[in-house]
Amino acid sequence: MATPAATNEVSQAKEMPVNLCSRVNANLRLEFLRNAATGATYLAGSEQEPPLKVVRAFSLQDRTSLVHLHNVSGGLLGGDQLTQRIILGERTSVQVTTTGATRIYHHRPGFSPTTQHNEWNIGKDALLEFLPDATIPFGGARYQQFSSILLTEGAGLFWWEILSPGREARGELFRYDVLEVRTRIHAAGKIIAAENLRLQPAAADVNSLSRLGPYRYLATFCVCRVGLPASVWRTAEDYLREQTVGLGQGGEMLWGVSSLVAHGLVVRCLAKHGRDILPGLRTVWQAAKRHLYDRDAIPPRKVN
Repeated sequence: MATPAATNEVSQAKEMPVNLCSRVNANLRLEFLRNAATGATYLAGSEQEPPLKVVRAFSLQDRTSLVHLHNVSGGLLGGDQLTQRIILGERTSVQVTTTGATRIYHHRPGFSPTTQHNEWNIGKDALLEFLPDATIPFGGARYQQFSSILLTEGAGLFWWEILSPGREARGELFRYDVLEVRTRIHAAGKIIAAENLRLQPAAADVNSLSRLGPYRYLATFCVCRVGLPASVWRTAEDYLREQTVGLGQGGEMLWGVSSLVAHGLVVRCLAKHGRDILPGLRTVWQAAKRHLYDRDAIPPRKVN
């Protein structure tokens, strides 16, 4: 699959005027450790500021710790400046999901764009599975997201992101002002993945062939495990490509798999309908988990 040109463009966003206001500055910090006696991962430390909240951690059957990220305000408002920091100790296993879609509300004049910073540090031989629901930008939304993922020796990552065109039921397709997503994945002291996505529908047609074409939804799935040789990733790339062959029948979805410079690969999906993406991602996740860890993926339980 040819990657949309927008995902390779370095953002040229202008600096925000100094007179713009922030509505909320909030931080969420979670730290996970491993119980040496039982091998189970547990939530050892938590710092939470509204509207960000994690109620509790659940233990899965493979001793992974599952947490649900929750925004008690129902979505992100113009001017919100949010930071999430997640730290995984050595040999921990953590699964993070959301309680629902992340809604980005209409931008309010006089406020800065809605901004979210994600900082994730994955310790030696630890594993993070980040499996959120879609991000839905409402009409007039301005959203900036910056994610930094640090993988240490032997660390693993299954991380996906789903971007929606807006509220389809209300006819708000690509009615947001700007959507900017930057992601950096570091491993063994080097950047192994750099994502720069900026979509500004009023300035550049997102349905052009150099961007999304006839598709509306964009998903990115990163699979990493530090220290595996390049031959493993070549095999994994071929294997996962085979798994996606039956997912795009009828032209409703387009899938592609590419190895990173080292320690991982990236799977991309373009889809015409949002309902098709999550089952496809779960299929690829299950195949990748078995291939790299010889274990089944456990879909996260949802809570309200």
